[in-house]
Amino acid sequence: MTDRIRAGIVGVGFMGTVHARAVRRHGGVVTRVAGSTPESSRAGRERIGAESATDTVEELLAADDVDVVHVCTPNASHAPLVRAAVATGKHVVCEKPLAVDVAEAQELLDLATAAGVTATVPFVYRFYPTVREVRARVAEGTAGPVRLLHGSYLQDWLAEGSDDDWRVDAATGGASRAFADIGVHWCDLVEFVSGHRITRLAARTLTVHPERGGRPVTTEDAAVVLFETDRGAVGNLTVSQVTPGRKNRLWFSVDGAAESLCFDQENPDSLWIGGREVNRQLLRGSGGHPAAERYSVVPAGHPQGYQDCFDAFVADTHAAVAGTAPDGLPTFADGVRAARITAAVLESAASARWVEVPA
Repeated sequence: MTDRIRAGIVGVGFMGTVHARAVRRHGGVVTRVAGSTPESSRAGRERIGAESATDTVEELLAADDVDVVHVCTPNASHAPLVRAAVATGKHVVCEKPLAVDVAEAQELLDLATAAGVTATVPFVYRFYPTVREVRARVAEGTAGPVRLLHGSYLQDWLAEGSDDDWRVDAATGGASRAFADIGVHWCDLVEFVSGHRITRLAARTLTVHPERGGRPVTTEDAAVVLFETDRGAVGNLTVSQVTPGRKNRLWFSVDGAAESLCFDQENPDSLWIGGREVNRQLLRGSGGHPAAERYSVVPAGHPQGYQDCFDAFVADTHAAVAGTAPDGLPTFADGVRAARITAAVLESAASARWVEVPA
């Protein structure tokens, strides 16, 4: 491997473009891309700005000028692509969900571990400086013991019955849609900042449009989850892809004994800190914790957002490839965790009972 990380991107849609931009911003180069057809590969090379397009995924995986394979394809194809990439000894970045069920996700983790390769999943909301501030305050005891964890992740891109996407089809996207797509982001983020693990949950799911694109819909549009944690907190989460007016509102509150800490992804440069006597807003870049300032890459007052988080995630992945894994890098183990929580949500919704979440 050269000093410059060389990436091969499988999947040339929106997420492939996001990955490619992040690779380049941190000194890497996108040497190859592969789409679903030779024609889409060539179109993707132009759009993404890769050095070359390969006619097949197999050609990309076998290439000597690819160090890290980025899997940015529909969910059901993740496992075979990761298996093939790991078999060649390449490092892997796989979009979430890592796999469509727990067994498959665990298999991929085991394969990557045995091969000794870096294997990460882009739970990129971890990389907001304000999120790192919450984590530091909880870890250092500033917030006091955590009592409540609550919030929501709301979108509206599937609010109308005429809205459709490959994710709606369980054969392509998996048995869970809204929760596996965005609910896992919320759970990963809240477990990351609080240090708590969800141990038990009760869930209800909702499918508001039973048919899309002329086919029946078996995946959920929304989910509501109650949960308990291993350290004595309780919480609740609402997930929706059918909430008009909410484009990408990931919001959580970590309520400790001394203060509450609220993060809103649609206003990520400001952290709300609630106290018994005084409420405050901590602005990014205004003297926060060193763990947060590390990820503050533009001056205060200049908005920092989603792509910046993705850039930081890829930079930390590259550091891990080089032999130094930074604190808080989401790996395949976190992908397995997300799969376990998703499976518990589906089981609870189907059985109308509380379900234990394996550690």
